[in-house]
Amino acid sequence: MSENLNQENSNNTVEEVNSEEVKKDFQGLLGSVKQFLKELLDIRQNTDLDATKEAIIADIPFKGHTSWILICSIFIASIGLNANSTAVVIGAMLISPLMGPILGIGMSLAINDVDTLRRSLKNFSVMVVLSILTAYLFFVIFPLRDESSELLARTAPDIRDVLIAFFGGLALVIARAKKGTMASVIFGVAIATALMPPLCTVGFGLAINNYEYAGGAMYLFSINTIFIALATFLVLKLLRFPMVRYANSQKRRRIGRIASLVAILVMIPAGMTFWDALQESLFKKQAQSFIMEKVAPYQFAGSGRFMEDFTDIEFNAGEEPFIELVFMGNETIPDNVIATWNKQKNEDENFSRLKGAKLHVIQGAKNEQVDQLKYVDQLYESQKTELVDKDARIKLLEEELSKLGKFAIPFNTISLEAKTNYEDLESLSFSPKIQTNFAKLDTVPVFEIQWKRDAKRFQTEADTKKLHSWLKLRLQDSTIQLKEIIQD
Repeated sequence: MSENLNQENSNNTVEEVNSEEVKKDFQGLLGSVKQFLKELLDIRQNTDLDATKEAIIADIPFKGHTSWILICSIFIASIGLNANSTAVVIGAMLISPLMGPILGIGMSLAINDVDTLRRSLKNFSVMVVLSILTAYLFFVIFPLRDESSELLARTAPDIRDVLIAFFGGLALVIARAKKGTMASVIFGVAIATALMPPLCTVGFGLAINNYEYAGGAMYLFSINTIFIALATFLVLKLLRFPMVRYANSQKRRRIGRIASLVAILVMIPAGMTFWDALQESLFKKQAQSFIMEKVAPYQFAGSGRFMEDFTDIEFNAGEEPFIELVFMGNETIPDNVIATWNKQKNEDENFSRLKGAKLHVIQGAKNEQVDQLKYVDQLYESQKTELVDKDARIKLLEEELSKLGKFAIPFNTISLEAKTNYEDLESLSFSPKIQTNFAKLDTVPVFEIQWKRDAKRFQTEADTKKLHSWLKLRLQDSTIQLKEIIQD
């Protein structure tokens, strides 16, 4: 009995020891992972606080050389946008000094430096006004003002622009803070965040009196500015940059409150911008799904056609959103079908964000003539290449048909006439034959004949030549070949 108890106690002791060892091993593993992640992700150890602050402050002023560099880069960007050249626009972004005052705003809010904030805001205002004025003068004077895709791409920002600006700003400040600044990162962020093209597009919109373009581009520039400044603020707070100290403690507290208030005011529109862009993105995604699932599959009985390329989806915060669908042709969509689409849009849980959105259906047979012409012109421009390709295919098929036309012979009539003229003819067959001399490929008509066994050989040879000549004359084709099949 005592031996069993001793054995049991011994087993319990071994289990406790094993459990403790497993626990220590697990804690050691967690500690190793924690240490690895700290070494991998911690940026505070390799940060030069003083050099980073001095570099950001040095890039804030816009005077002399910097102003002329900005003007030249704006001209280059405007030309690139006008010519629809992505490479030129990227080159202009690389030499642009637009980022300095924005980083200055974010840093001054993070370290409670009102003097730097004041200088950053003043230089930022000068930068914006100078950029827009330069772009405006270029597009007013320059005779070509085509609305290129590069320009139009800067008039309608969405959630992706918010994310690009924020993460681009994070990358830029982290690169600035590293000992030995990473120039390649700075250049990459200058391209990704694209501060200059929106300002050029604002000038373009003002030059052609299209304030919708100007407003959309200014909205995109504001998104980029706010989120780059916000990213700067957050990174410098994370790195624990020292706050600016003032001799007067009461003044320091007052300045600190002002800086905190400004930081909050900056973050409020940033949050609202992000929220609005997110809502618009989700609305458009559901609208596209609704069109693909419910509208596009509709089958027309006649010549009607759904013009998917002309679909217009508009989401305006605070206003009624709408989805515009365009149909062409004499056939119209029945009212009960449109009512079904509206019901599905408003009641289907998969399209919850579309509830209340107006479904505007434009139908060819019900529109005014001016609308018809507008959409026909847009259709022609958008599908010009496709139409040219179709014409080329039609021409090719016509050529092939013309080649095949010579093989469409009246075989029944030909065979009866041949049998009437040549009594010893046993059989007659016809088929096109593809042949090549390895220089070109050709198709020729071939007749095959077979004479009766009791026919005299000298007579069949003479009749074969006559039949061959007759077939060429009868069918008006000198390429006809005649082959005699000799019976064994």
